[in-house]
Amino acid sequence: MAFKTDIEIAREAKKRPIMEIGSKLGIPAEHLLPYGHDKAKIGQEFIKSLEGRPDGKLILVTAINPTPAGEGKTTTTVGLGDGLNRIGKKAVVCIREASLGPNFGMKGGAAGGGYAQVVPMEEMNLHFTGDFHAITSAHNLLSAMIDNHIYWGNSLDIDERRIVWRRVMDMNDRALRDIVVSLGGVSNGFPRQTGFDITVASEVMAILCLSKDLADLEKRLGDIVVAYTREKKPIYARDIKADGAMTVLLKDAMQPNLVQTLENNPAFVHGGPFANIAHGCNSVIATKTALKLGEYVVTEAGFGADLGAEKFFDIKCRKAGLKPAAAVIVATVRAMKMNGGVAKADLGAENVEAVKKGCPNLGRHIGNVKSFGVPVVVAINHFFSDTDAEIAAVQAYVAEQGAEAILCKHWAHGSAGIEELAKKVVSLAESGVSNFAPLYPDDMPLFQKLETIAKRIYHADEVIADKAIRDQLKTWEAAGYGHLPICVAKTQYSFTTDPTVRGAPTGHTVPVREVRLSAGAGFVVAICGEIMTMPGLPKVPSAEVIRLNDAGNVEGLF
Repeated sequence: MAFKTDIEIAREAKKRPIMEIGSKLGIPAEHLLPYGHDKAKIGQEFIKSLEGRPDGKLILVTAINPTPAGEGKTTTTVGLGDGLNRIGKKAVVCIREASLGPNFGMKGGAAGGGYAQVVPMEEMNLHFTGDFHAITSAHNLLSAMIDNHIYWGNSLDIDERRIVWRRVMDMNDRALRDIVVSLGGVSNGFPRQTGFDITVASEVMAILCLSKDLADLEKRLGDIVVAYTREKKPIYARDIKADGAMTVLLKDAMQPNLVQTLENNPAFVHGGPFANIAHGCNSVIATKTALKLGEYVVTEAGFGADLGAEKFFDIKCRKAGLKPAAAVIVATVRAMKMNGGVAKADLGAENVEAVKKGCPNLGRHIGNVKSFGVPVVVAINHFFSDTDAEIAAVQAYVAEQGAEAILCKHWAHGSAGIEELAKKVVSLAESGVSNFAPLYPDDMPLFQKLETIAKRIYHADEVIADKAIRDQLKTWEAAGYGHLPICVAKTQYSFTTDPTVRGAPTGHTVPVREVRLSAGAGFVVAICGEIMTMPGLPKVPSAEVIRLNDAGNVEGLF
Protein backbone atom coordinates (compact mmCIF):
# COMPACT_ATOMS: atom_id res chain seq x y z
CA MET A 1 0.00 0.00 0.00
CA ALA A 2 1.41 3.40 -0.97
CA PHE A 3 1.21 6.26 1.52
CA LYS A 4 1.91 9.92 1.12
CA THR A 5 5.16 11.12 2.65
CA ASP A 6 5.21 13.56 5.56
CA ILE A 7 6.36 16.39 3.33
CA GLU A 8 3.67 15.65 0.72
CA ILE A 9 1.04 15.84 3.46
CA ALA A 10 2.55 19.03 4.88
CA ARG A 11 2.59 20.75 1.48
CA GLU A 12 -1.12 19.99 1.05
CA ALA A 13 -1.97 21.64 4.38
CA LYS A 14 -4.75 24.22 4.34
CA LYS A 15 -3.04 26.69 6.62
CA ARG A 16 -4.87 29.61 8.17
CA PRO A 17 -3.28 33.07 8.56
CA ILE A 18 -1.22 33.16 11.74
CA MET A 19 -3.22 36.11 13.10
CA GLU A 20 -6.30 33.86 12.97
CA ILE A 21 -4.49 31.14 14.93
CA GLY A 22 -3.47 33.74 17.51
CA SER A 23 -7.05 34.94 17.85
CA LYS A 24 -8.09 31.40 18.84
CA LEU A 25 -5.99 31.94 21.97
CA GLY A 26 -7.12 35.52 22.48
CA ILE A 27 -3.82 37.06 21.32
CA PRO A 28 -4.50 40.48 19.73
CA ALA A 29 -2.90 41.04 16.34
CA GLU A 30 -0.81 43.93 17.65
CA HIS A 31 0.95 41.52 20.03
CA LEU A 32 2.01 39.15 17.25
CA LEU A 33 5.20 39.82 15.27
CA PRO A 34 4.59 37.95 11.99
CA TYR A 35 7.33 36.11 10.13
CA GLY A 36 5.50 35.73 6.85
CA HIS A 37 1.91 34.49 6.81
CA ASP A 38 2.18 31.31 8.87
CA LYS A 39 4.46 31.98 11.85
CA ALA A 40 4.80 34.75 14.41
CA LYS A 41 6.42 35.67 17.70
CA ILE A 42 4.36 36.59 20.75
CA GLY A 43 5.18 39.95 22.33
CA GLN A 44 6.64 40.20 25.82
CA GLU A 45 4.10 42.82 26.92
CA PHE A 46 1.20 40.49 26.15
CA ILE A 47 2.92 37.67 28.03
CA LYS A 48 3.34 39.93 31.08
CA SER A 49 -0.35 40.81 30.93
CA LEU A 50 -1.29 37.16 31.53
CA GLU A 51 0.05 37.12 35.10
CA GLY A 52 -2.69 36.25 37.54
CA ARG A 53 -4.64 34.07 35.14
CA PRO A 54 -5.21 30.46 36.26
CA ASP A 55 -3.08 27.76 34.66
CA GLY A 56 -4.36 24.98 32.45
CA LYS A 57 -3.31 21.35 32.89
CA LEU A 58 0.17 20.31 31.78
CA ILE A 59 0.57 16.96 29.98
CA LEU A 60 4.02 15.48 29.31
CA VAL A 61 4.62 13.19 26.34
CA THR A 62 7.70 11.01 26.69
CA ALA A 63 8.77 7.65 25.25
CA ILE A 64 10.72 4.44 25.51
CA ASN A 65 14.40 4.48 24.51
CA PRO A 66 14.56 5.36 20.80
CA THR A 67 15.27 2.62 18.27
CA PRO A 68 15.82 2.61 14.50
CA ALA A 69 12.25 1.23 14.28
CA GLY A 70 10.85 4.63 15.24
CA GLU A 71 8.63 5.70 18.14
CA GLY A 72 6.88 8.94 17.09
CA LYS A 73 6.97 11.05 20.24
CA THR A 74 6.53 14.40 18.51
CA THR A 75 3.89 12.91 16.20
CA THR A 76 1.96 11.76 19.27
CA THR A 77 2.42 15.12 21.01
CA VAL A 78 0.92 16.95 18.03
CA GLY A 79 -1.77 14.30 17.54
CA LEU A 80 -2.81 14.48 21.19
CA GLY A 81 -3.06 18.27 21.02
CA ASP A 82 -5.36 17.94 18.01
CA GLY A 83 -7.27 15.14 19.73
CA LEU A 84 -7.93 17.23 22.83
CA ASN A 85 -9.23 20.06 20.65
CA ARG A 86 -11.41 17.57 18.78
CA ILE A 87 -13.17 16.49 22.00
CA GLY A 88 -13.86 20.10 22.94
CA LYS A 89 -10.88 21.06 25.05
CA LYS A 90 -8.87 24.21 24.38
CA ALA A 91 -5.42 22.68 23.92
CA VAL A 92 -2.01 24.08 22.92
CA VAL A 93 0.99 22.06 21.73
CA CYS A 94 4.47 23.06 22.99
CA ILE A 95 7.48 21.49 21.25
CA ARG A 96 11.12 22.32 20.56
CA GLU A 97 12.78 23.80 17.51
CA ALA A 98 14.90 21.63 15.23
CA SER A 99 18.69 21.75 15.07
CA LEU A 100 20.38 21.94 11.68
CA GLY A 101 22.97 19.41 12.87
CA PRO A 102 20.83 16.26 12.77
CA ASN A 103 18.76 17.56 9.84
CA PHE A 104 21.85 17.46 7.61
CA GLY A 105 23.30 14.45 9.41
CA MET A 106 21.08 11.54 10.39
CA LYS A 107 17.58 12.68 9.51
CA GLY A 108 15.26 15.60 9.00
CA GLY A 109 11.97 16.41 10.60
CA ALA A 110 11.14 17.55 14.11
CA ALA A 111 7.55 18.57 13.53
CA GLY A 112 5.66 15.28 13.80
CA GLY A 113 4.56 13.08 10.92
CA GLY A 114 1.67 11.91 8.79
CA TYR A 115 -1.53 13.74 9.64
CA ALA A 116 -0.18 14.84 13.03
CA GLN A 117 2.25 17.58 12.07
CA VAL A 118 3.08 21.18 12.84
CA VAL A 119 3.51 23.45 9.83
CA PRO A 120 5.31 25.13 8.07
CA MET A 121 7.42 21.98 8.20
CA GLU A 122 10.31 23.01 5.93
CA GLU A 123 10.88 26.38 7.57
CA MET A 124 10.70 24.85 11.06
CA ASN A 125 13.44 22.37 10.17
CA LEU A 126 15.69 24.97 8.57
CA HIS A 127 16.23 28.54 9.81
CA PHE A 128 12.67 29.11 11.16
CA THR A 129 12.66 32.52 12.92
CA GLY A 130 16.42 32.67 13.48
CA ASP A 131 16.41 31.77 17.19
CA PHE A 132 19.30 29.28 16.93
CA HIS A 133 21.38 31.79 14.99
CA ALA A 134 20.81 34.38 17.71
CA ILE A 135 21.81 31.89 20.41
CA THR A 136 24.93 30.91 18.47
CA SER A 137 25.87 34.57 17.99
CA ALA A 138 25.34 35.46 21.66
CA HIS A 139 27.39 32.48 22.80
CA ASN A 140 30.27 33.23 20.44
CA LEU A 141 30.21 36.95 21.27
CA LEU A 142 31.08 35.94 24.82
CA SER A 143 33.87 33.71 23.50
CA ALA A 144 35.30 36.57 21.45
CA MET A 145 35.12 38.99 24.38
CA ILE A 146 37.01 36.57 26.65
CA ASP A 147 39.90 36.28 24.20
CA ASN A 148 39.78 40.01 23.51
CA HIS A 149 39.99 40.78 27.24
CA ILE A 150 43.12 38.67 27.52
CA TYR A 151 44.64 40.24 24.40
CA TRP A 152 44.25 43.77 25.79
CA GLY A 153 46.04 43.12 29.07
CA ASN A 154 43.92 40.61 31.03
CA SER A 155 43.02 42.93 33.90
CA LEU A 156 40.87 40.18 35.46
CA ASP A 157 43.94 37.92 35.66
CA ILE A 158 42.25 35.06 33.81
CA ASP A 159 44.32 31.88 33.80
CA GLU A 160 44.35 30.91 30.11
CA ARG A 161 44.65 27.25 31.15
CA ARG A 162 41.35 27.53 33.02
CA ILE A 163 39.04 29.05 30.40
CA VAL A 164 35.98 26.76 30.43
CA TRP A 165 33.82 28.58 27.86
CA ARG A 166 33.95 26.88 24.47
CA ARG A 167 32.49 28.02 21.15
CA VAL A 168 29.38 26.62 19.42
CA MET A 169 27.83 26.14 15.99
CA ASP A 170 24.55 24.57 14.90
CA MET A 171 26.07 21.83 12.78
CA ASN A 172 27.64 18.41 13.31
CA ASP A 173 31.40 18.77 12.83
CA ARG A 174 33.72 16.37 14.66
CA ALA A 175 36.80 18.23 13.42
CA LEU A 176 35.97 21.12 15.76
CA ARG A 177 35.67 19.13 18.99
CA ASP A 178 39.23 19.96 20.06
CA ILE A 179 41.09 22.83 18.40
CA VAL A 180 43.84 25.40 19.03
CA VAL A 181 42.95 29.07 18.55
CA SER A 182 44.96 32.27 18.20
CA LEU A 183 47.76 30.82 16.10
CA GLY A 184 49.61 33.12 13.71
CA GLY A 185 51.62 35.44 15.85
CA VAL A 186 51.34 38.28 18.34
CA SER A 187 48.53 40.13 16.55
CA ASN A 188 46.21 37.13 16.86
CA GLY A 189 46.44 36.71 20.63
CA PHE A 190 47.69 33.93 22.87
CA PRO A 191 47.39 30.35 21.53
CA ARG A 192 45.33 27.99 23.67
CA GLN A 193 43.38 24.76 23.35
CA THR A 194 39.58 24.93 23.18
CA GLY A 195 36.78 23.47 21.05
CA PHE A 196 33.24 23.68 19.74
CA ASP A 197 29.99 22.19 21.01
CA ILE A 198 26.76 22.05 19.02
CA THR A 199 24.46 25.01 19.71
CA VAL A 200 21.81 22.86 21.37
CA ALA A 201 24.39 22.00 24.06
CA SER A 202 25.15 25.67 24.74
CA GLU A 203 24.45 27.01 28.20
CA VAL A 204 22.96 30.04 26.43
CA MET A 205 20.35 27.72 24.90
CA ALA A 206 19.56 26.30 28.34
CA ILE A 207 19.38 29.79 29.84
CA LEU A 208 16.98 31.03 27.18
CA CYS A 209 14.79 27.97 27.76
CA LEU A 210 14.72 28.38 31.55
CA SER A 211 14.43 32.19 31.84
CA LYS A 212 11.06 33.69 32.79
CA ASP A 213 11.61 37.08 31.13
CA LEU A 214 14.29 39.38 29.68
CA ALA A 215 15.47 40.59 33.10
CA ASP A 216 15.89 37.00 34.29
CA LEU A 217 17.66 36.19 31.02
CA GLU A 218 20.21 38.98 31.50
CA LYS A 219 20.87 37.97 35.12
CA ARG A 220 21.41 34.33 34.16
CA LEU A 221 23.72 35.29 31.30
CA GLY A 222 25.76 37.35 33.75
CA ASP A 223 25.99 34.34 36.07
CA ILE A 224 27.77 32.18 33.49
CA VAL A 225 31.18 31.05 34.76
CA VAL A 226 33.58 31.43 31.83
CA ALA A 227 37.01 30.95 33.40
CA TYR A 228 39.05 30.93 36.61
CA THR A 229 42.06 32.89 37.87
CA ARG A 230 45.31 31.25 38.98
CA GLU A 231 43.84 31.35 42.50
CA LYS A 232 40.81 29.45 41.07
CA LYS A 233 38.49 32.40 41.58
CA PRO A 234 35.56 32.23 39.10
CA ILE A 235 35.25 34.79 36.32
CA TYR A 236 31.68 35.49 35.22
CA ALA A 237 30.24 36.76 31.94
CA ARG A 238 29.24 39.96 33.78
CA ASP A 239 32.94 40.49 34.67
CA ILE A 240 33.68 40.45 30.94
CA LYS A 241 30.75 42.90 30.52
CA ALA A 242 29.15 40.67 27.90
CA ASP A 243 25.73 40.07 29.49
CA GLY A 244 24.06 43.23 28.18
CA ALA A 245 25.08 42.74 24.56
CA MET A 246 24.19 39.05 24.72
CA THR A 247 20.70 39.98 25.94
CA VAL A 248 20.31 42.39 23.03
CA LEU A 249 21.15 39.60 20.58
CA LEU A 250 18.59 37.34 22.28
CA LYS A 251 15.79 39.91 22.64
CA ASP A 252 13.67 38.57 19.78
CA ALA A 253 14.74 34.95 20.25
CA MET A 254 13.27 35.11 23.76
CA GLN A 255 9.77 35.57 22.32
CA PRO A 256 7.89 32.26 21.79
CA ASN A 257 7.06 31.23 18.22
CA LEU A 258 3.43 30.56 17.27
CA VAL A 259 2.58 28.19 14.40
CA GLN A 260 -0.24 25.70 13.72
CA THR A 261 -0.98 22.02 13.35
CA LEU A 262 -2.41 20.51 10.17
CA GLU A 263 -5.81 20.88 11.84
CA ASN A 264 -5.19 24.61 12.44
CA ASN A 265 -4.73 24.32 16.19
CA PRO A 266 -2.13 26.53 17.92
CA ALA A 267 1.37 25.27 18.59
CA PHE A 268 4.29 26.98 20.35
CA VAL A 269 7.69 25.95 19.00
CA HIS A 270 10.48 27.48 21.06
CA GLY A 271 13.96 26.47 22.21
CA GLY A 272 15.73 23.26 21.39
CA PRO A 273 18.18 21.72 23.89
CA PHE A 274 18.95 18.05 23.15
CA ALA A 275 17.99 15.63 25.93
CA ASN A 276 21.10 13.46 25.61
CA ILE A 277 23.56 16.36 26.18
CA ALA A 278 21.30 19.07 27.67
CA HIS A 279 17.95 19.26 29.47
CA GLY A 280 15.75 18.38 26.49
CA CYS A 281 12.68 20.61 26.98
CA ASN A 282 11.08 23.54 25.19
CA SER A 283 11.21 26.96 26.84
CA VAL A 284 9.63 27.77 30.19
CA ILE A 285 8.24 31.02 28.81
CA ALA A 286 6.42 29.18 26.00
CA THR A 287 5.03 26.53 28.35
CA LYS A 288 3.91 29.04 30.98
CA THR A 289 2.33 31.31 28.37
CA ALA A 290 0.46 28.36 26.87
CA LEU A 291 -0.78 27.35 30.33
CA LYS A 292 -2.34 30.82 30.73
CA LEU A 293 -4.04 30.60 27.33
CA GLY A 294 -5.25 26.98 27.13
CA GLU A 295 -7.11 24.43 29.22
CA TYR A 296 -4.54 21.80 28.29
CA VAL A 297 -0.89 22.12 27.27
CA VAL A 298 0.75 19.11 25.65
CA THR A 299 4.54 19.21 25.69
CA GLU A 300 7.30 16.71 25.07
CA ALA A 301 10.71 15.92 26.52
CA GLY A 302 13.44 14.55 24.29
CA PHE A 303 14.38 10.90 23.72
CA GLY A 304 13.36 8.26 26.27
CA ALA A 305 11.89 8.95 29.69
CA ASP A 306 15.22 8.09 31.35
CA LEU A 307 16.64 11.32 29.88
CA GLY A 308 13.90 13.71 28.77
CA ALA A 309 11.24 12.99 31.37
CA GLU A 310 13.73 12.87 34.25
CA LYS A 311 15.15 16.26 33.24
CA PHE A 312 11.67 17.69 32.61
CA PHE A 313 10.68 16.73 36.16
CA ASP A 314 13.96 17.37 37.99
CA ILE A 315 15.15 20.49 36.14
CA LYS A 316 12.35 22.27 34.24
CA CYS A 317 9.48 21.59 36.65
CA ARG A 318 11.67 22.19 39.70
CA LYS A 319 13.01 25.50 38.37
CA ALA A 320 9.74 26.81 36.92
CA GLY A 321 7.34 25.55 39.59
CA LEU A 322 5.41 23.42 37.10
CA LYS A 323 3.21 20.48 38.16
CA PRO A 324 2.33 18.02 35.40
CA ALA A 325 -1.14 16.50 35.62
CA ALA A 326 -0.39 13.35 33.59
CA ALA A 327 2.23 11.72 31.38
CA VAL A 328 1.97 9.77 28.13
CA ILE A 329 4.66 7.22 27.26
CA VAL A 330 4.90 6.53 23.53
CA ALA A 331 5.84 3.05 22.34
CA THR A 332 5.52 1.03 19.14
CA VAL A 333 5.11 -2.67 18.50
CA ARG A 334 8.10 -2.44 16.16
CA ALA A 335 10.32 -1.00 18.89
CA MET A 336 9.21 -3.71 21.32
CA LYS A 337 10.29 -6.30 18.76
CA MET A 338 13.68 -4.60 18.34
CA ASN A 339 14.14 -4.62 22.11
CA GLY A 340 13.22 -8.30 21.91
CA GLY A 341 16.11 -8.99 19.55
CA VAL A 342 14.49 -8.71 16.09
CA ALA A 343 16.57 -7.07 13.34
CA LYS A 344 15.14 -3.99 11.64
CA ALA A 345 14.80 -5.85 8.33
CA ASP A 346 12.56 -8.48 9.98
CA LEU A 347 10.17 -6.17 11.81
CA GLY A 348 7.35 -6.67 9.29
CA ALA A 349 6.75 -10.29 10.33
CA GLU A 350 4.51 -11.06 13.30
CA ASN A 351 6.52 -12.07 16.37
CA VAL A 352 4.50 -11.97 19.57
CA GLU A 353 7.24 -13.58 21.63
CA ALA A 354 9.72 -10.88 20.64
CA VAL A 355 7.16 -8.23 21.59
CA LYS A 356 6.79 -9.79 25.02
CA LYS A 357 10.56 -10.08 25.38
CA GLY A 358 11.02 -6.39 24.52
CA CYS A 359 8.28 -5.01 26.78
CA PRO A 360 10.45 -4.70 29.94
CA ASN A 361 12.02 -1.56 28.45
CA LEU A 362 8.54 -0.01 28.39
CA GLY A 363 7.84 -1.35 31.88
CA ARG A 364 10.97 0.30 33.24
CA HIS A 365 9.85 3.67 31.88
CA ILE A 366 6.35 3.25 33.30
CA GLY A 367 7.77 2.57 36.75
CA ASN A 368 10.21 5.46 36.53
CA VAL A 369 7.57 8.03 35.56
CA LYS A 370 5.22 6.77 38.25
CA SER A 371 8.01 7.26 40.80
CA PHE A 372 7.60 11.04 40.30
CA GLY A 373 3.98 10.76 41.42
CA VAL A 374 2.56 11.42 37.93
CA PRO A 375 -0.21 9.17 36.51
CA VAL A 376 0.77 7.39 33.28
CA VAL A 377 -0.94 6.15 30.12
CA VAL A 378 0.83 4.38 27.25
CA ALA A 379 0.21 5.42 23.63
CA ILE A 380 0.85 2.62 21.12
CA ASN A 381 1.76 4.56 17.99
CA HIS A 382 0.24 2.36 15.29
CA PHE A 383 2.11 1.04 12.25
CA PHE A 384 0.27 -0.78 9.47
CA SER A 385 2.42 -3.90 9.97
CA ASP A 386 1.23 -4.29 13.59
CA THR A 387 -0.96 -7.34 14.18
CA ASP A 388 -3.83 -7.67 16.63
CA ALA A 389 -1.92 -10.30 18.61
CA GLU A 390 1.14 -8.07 18.95
CA ILE A 391 -0.95 -5.09 20.05
CA ALA A 392 -2.79 -7.26 22.56
CA ALA A 393 0.54 -8.45 23.99
CA VAL A 394 1.66 -4.88 24.66
CA GLN A 395 -1.70 -3.98 26.21
CA ALA A 396 -1.66 -7.03 28.45
CA TYR A 397 1.88 -6.27 29.63
CA VAL A 398 1.05 -2.64 30.39
CA ALA A 399 -2.05 -3.71 32.34
CA GLU A 400 0.24 -5.85 34.51
CA GLN A 401 2.24 -2.69 35.25
CA GLY A 402 -0.90 -0.96 36.56
CA ALA A 403 -1.45 1.27 33.52
CA GLU A 404 -3.43 1.29 30.29
CA ALA A 405 -2.08 1.09 26.73
CA ILE A 406 -4.23 2.73 24.04
CA LEU A 407 -3.83 2.13 20.31
CA CYS A 408 -3.41 5.45 18.49
CA LYS A 409 -3.80 5.96 14.72
CA HIS A 410 -3.12 9.69 14.52
CA TRP A 411 -0.38 9.31 11.88
CA ALA A 412 -2.96 8.04 9.40
CA HIS A 413 -6.14 9.71 10.67
CA GLY A 414 -5.10 12.82 12.60
CA SER A 415 -7.22 13.74 15.63
CA ALA A 416 -9.87 11.16 14.74
CA GLY A 417 -7.32 8.42 15.38
CA ILE A 418 -6.37 9.55 18.88
CA GLU A 419 -9.69 10.47 20.51
CA GLU A 420 -9.54 7.56 22.96
CA LEU A 421 -6.13 8.67 24.26
CA ALA A 422 -7.33 12.27 24.55
CA LYS A 423 -10.31 11.17 26.66
CA LYS A 424 -8.04 9.05 28.89
CA VAL A 425 -5.63 11.96 29.39
CA VAL A 426 -8.53 14.21 30.42
CA SER A 427 -9.75 11.54 32.84
CA LEU A 428 -6.30 11.25 34.45
CA ALA A 429 -5.70 15.00 34.55
CA GLU A 430 -9.09 15.85 36.02
CA SER A 431 -8.98 13.05 38.59
CA GLY A 432 -6.47 15.06 40.62
CA VAL A 433 -4.36 11.96 41.36
CA SER A 434 -1.09 13.59 40.31
CA ASN A 435 1.16 13.99 43.32
CA PHE A 436 4.25 15.25 41.54
CA ALA A 437 7.56 15.53 43.38
CA PRO A 438 11.15 15.65 42.02
CA LEU A 439 13.41 12.64 42.48
CA TYR A 440 15.74 14.26 45.01
CA PRO A 441 15.78 17.34 47.29
CA ASP A 442 17.79 20.49 46.53
CA ASP A 443 20.03 20.06 49.57
CA MET A 444 21.29 16.58 48.62
CA PRO A 445 25.05 16.61 47.76
CA LEU A 446 25.79 16.77 44.03
CA PHE A 447 27.42 13.34 43.72
CA GLN A 448 24.58 11.78 45.69
CA LYS A 449 22.08 13.37 43.28
CA LEU A 450 23.97 11.78 40.40
CA GLU A 451 23.94 8.42 42.18
CA THR A 452 20.21 8.76 42.84
CA ILE A 453 19.48 9.26 39.13
CA ALA A 454 21.79 6.40 38.13
CA LYS A 455 20.37 3.92 40.62
CA ARG A 456 16.67 4.83 40.60
CA ILE A 457 16.21 5.77 36.92
CA TYR A 458 18.94 3.81 35.10
CA HIS A 459 18.92 0.95 37.67
CA ALA A 460 22.73 0.97 37.77
CA ASP A 461 24.73 -0.46 40.65
CA GLU A 462 27.14 2.46 40.98
CA VAL A 463 28.57 5.64 39.52
CA ILE A 464 32.28 5.60 38.68
CA ALA A 465 34.08 8.94 38.87
CA ASP A 466 37.73 9.89 39.38
CA LYS A 467 38.78 11.70 42.54
CA ALA A 468 39.27 14.89 40.49
CA ILE A 469 35.60 14.84 39.47
CA ARG A 470 34.40 14.20 43.03
CA ASP A 471 36.65 16.98 44.30
CA GLN A 472 35.34 19.36 41.64
CA LEU A 473 31.75 18.69 42.77
CA LYS A 474 32.75 19.37 46.38
CA THR A 475 34.45 22.62 45.32
CA TRP A 476 31.24 23.76 43.62
CA GLU A 477 29.25 22.84 46.71
CA ALA A 478 31.58 24.96 48.84
CA ALA A 479 31.10 27.83 46.37
CA GLY A 480 27.33 27.72 46.85
CA TYR A 481 26.25 25.57 43.91
CA GLY A 482 25.38 22.43 45.87
CA HIS A 483 21.62 23.09 45.54
CA LEU A 484 21.67 22.75 41.74
CA PRO A 485 20.12 19.73 39.98
CA ILE A 486 22.13 17.34 37.83
CA CYS A 487 21.81 17.20 34.03
CA VAL A 488 23.19 13.87 32.81
CA ALA A 489 24.68 13.70 29.32
CA LYS A 490 24.63 10.10 28.09
CA THR A 491 23.49 7.94 25.20
CA GLN A 492 19.77 8.02 24.52
CA TYR A 493 19.64 4.47 23.19
CA SER A 494 20.02 2.60 26.46
CA PHE A 495 19.52 2.84 30.20
CA THR A 496 23.27 2.19 30.35
CA THR A 497 26.05 4.29 28.83
CA ASP A 498 26.50 1.61 26.13
CA PRO A 499 24.16 2.39 23.18
CA THR A 500 24.05 -1.28 22.11
CA VAL A 501 22.43 -2.54 25.32
CA ARG A 502 18.65 -2.66 24.89
CA GLY A 503 15.86 -3.79 27.16
CA ALA A 504 15.87 -3.11 30.91
CA PRO A 505 19.41 -3.93 32.08
CA THR A 506 20.52 -4.01 35.71
CA GLY A 507 23.89 -4.41 37.40
CA HIS A 508 25.72 -1.92 35.17
CA THR A 509 27.89 1.07 36.10
CA VAL A 510 27.71 4.72 35.00
CA PRO A 511 31.19 6.15 34.28
CA VAL A 512 31.44 9.94 34.54
CA ARG A 513 34.03 11.42 32.17
CA GLU A 514 33.63 15.12 32.96
CA VAL A 515 31.48 17.57 34.90
CA ARG A 516 30.60 21.12 33.83
CA LEU A 517 29.04 23.90 35.87
CA SER A 518 26.18 25.73 34.15
CA ALA A 519 25.75 28.39 36.81
CA GLY A 520 23.56 30.64 34.65
CA ALA A 521 21.22 27.87 33.57
CA GLY A 522 21.21 26.51 37.09
CA PHE A 523 22.43 22.91 36.83
CA VAL A 524 25.57 20.77 36.78
CA VAL A 525 26.21 18.67 33.67
CA ALA A 526 27.67 15.18 34.17
CA ILE A 527 29.09 13.79 30.90
CA CYS A 528 28.92 10.00 31.00
CA GLY A 529 30.34 7.25 28.80
CA GLU A 530 31.32 8.19 25.26
CA ILE A 531 28.63 10.83 24.59
CA MET A 532 29.88 13.84 22.61
CA THR A 533 28.68 17.45 22.96
CA MET A 534 29.68 18.02 19.32
CA PRO A 535 28.27 15.20 17.14
CA GLY A 536 29.86 14.09 13.89
CA LEU A 537 28.23 13.41 10.55
CA PRO A 538 27.48 9.78 9.58
CA LYS A 539 29.28 8.02 6.72
CA VAL A 540 26.48 9.04 4.35
CA PRO A 541 24.99 12.29 5.71
CA SER A 542 21.53 13.48 4.72
CA ALA A 543 23.23 16.58 3.28
CA GLU A 544 24.35 14.52 0.27
CA VAL A 545 20.76 14.18 -0.98
CA ILE A 546 19.27 17.51 0.11
CA ARG A 547 18.64 19.86 -2.80
CA LEU A 548 16.13 22.16 -4.50
CA ASN A 549 14.08 20.56 -7.28
CA ASP A 550 12.96 22.27 -10.49
CA ALA A 551 9.84 23.57 -8.71
CA GLY A 552 11.97 25.25 -6.06
CA ASN A 553 10.94 22.80 -3.32
CA VAL A 554 13.34 21.16 -0.88
CA GLU A 555 14.03 17.48 -1.51
CA GLY A 556 15.84 14.98 0.73
CA LEU A 557 15.31 16.77 4.04
CA PHE A 558 12.53 14.40 5.18
